[in-house]
Amino acid sequence: MKRQESSTGLHLDDGAIVDALAGGDEQVFARLVDQWGGMMLRIAIAHAHNRAVAEEVVQEAWLTVLRSLGRFERRSSLRTWVLGIVINVARSRARAERRMQPLPDDERAVDQARFLPADHPRWPHHWATEPVAWRTPEDELLEGETRQVMLAAVEALPDSQREVLVLREFNGLPAADVCSILGITDTHQRVLLHRARSRVRAALERHLAAPTETT
Repeated sequence: MKRQESSTGLHLDDGAIVDALAGGDEQVFARLVDQWGGMMLRIAIAHAHNRAVAEEVVQEAWLTVLRSLGRFERRSSLRTWVLGIVINVARSRARAERRMQPLPDDERAVDQARFLPADHPRWPHHWATEPVAWRTPEDELLEGETRQVMLAAVEALPDSQREVLVLREFNGLPAADVCSILGITDTHQRVLLHRARSRVRAALERHLAAPTETT
């Protein structure tokens, strides 16, 4: 079989990587940890809200991966399968520490008063009130205070929305991979992502529109 460069940067296909891990190849395992460790930790932190706990989740996920290599059926990429294990371990850990809060079915991601009515003669459902303009350029997003507001908004999201947002926006995964990892439809993924983005944007708008205190 011809070798090809996988998402790990290794010139091995997923089957060869699985065989190497099963055979105790420490070099391949170390390369995987180096390539995927940061992504796995970000996913774990989204559930644990604590780096120490998140690191434990990642360690447990790697142990689960190594114990479960025989169950990798290649219906998805190896990376997708591994990230799915991280999600499952993180969820289990979160359930053990707190009760999950379901998302109300009638929740509106954005205040409906900001949209024109359905019977508007020209622009039904379009913005009636434009989003608040940020008073500074995108560089302000890099500042510590604004970053903390954004992270707090992400942390406050319902679990389902936070999972999708972290996978799509923080880890840059395509929608198809996210659907496979979370076991959801593309439509559900898009709804959750829209709601998550809207909540975070609303928090940033409130922060950036707040009057600056002067002395």
